[in-house]
Amino acid sequence: MPLGGSVTYGSESTDGNGYRRILQEILMSDGYNVNMVGSRKSGSMENNDNEGWRGFRIDQITNKAKISVPRFLPNIFTVNAGSNDCVQDVEIETAGERMSDMLEYLWTASSGPTVVLSTLLPNLDGKIESRVRRVNEQFRDMAKVKEAEGRKIIFVDMHGSDGPKISDLADGTHPNDVGYAKMAMIWRRGIHEAAHKGFVQKTP
Repeated sequence: MPLGGSVTYGSESTDGNGYRRILQEILMSDGYNVNMVGSRKSGSMENNDNEGWRGFRIDQITNKAKISVPRFLPNIFTVNAGSNDCVQDVEIETAGERMSDMLEYLWTASSGPTVVLSTLLPNLDGKIESRVRRVNEQFRDMAKVKEAEGRKIIFVDMHGSDGPKISDLADGTHPNDVGYAKMAMIWRRGIHEAAHKGFVQKTP
């Protein structure tokens, strides 16, 4: 289940698929069977199901997850959420706590799932970018705690050297096709790490 905001939905990609089509194709070429699930459909790809909600903050995405996760019971979540909290400047200092609450729900609601959690993407706006960096540190620290607690979590950095750059953004916030391709490669690495650690369970 691709889970998050407009980046998950694929906003500003030329085909509407965002990172999802490339990720599915490379995972299938790696030998995985991939079926993306969610209550929404976007993009030209055949398997275009996702749980991406444009303009939604972490708490709002959590509410949507509470409807869709029991229905689909995914075994892997790719989670990119919190950019809208930063854009809207809403309760930045508690973003990590709200993400923690979301992840705890995911682990409880589905059967032994793995969460691949990403940092937020860079933002062209300096004020938003400063919030993004603060939220990313909260996510990083929270993920370390969850890992120490034995949770099935993989933390991936979309704000690092191989992630989308400002020049890979279509509008200062959402990636262009090049940026989405970079995201797909990072998600792939996280999913491979999860598989290597024995986290990934087959769905029924």
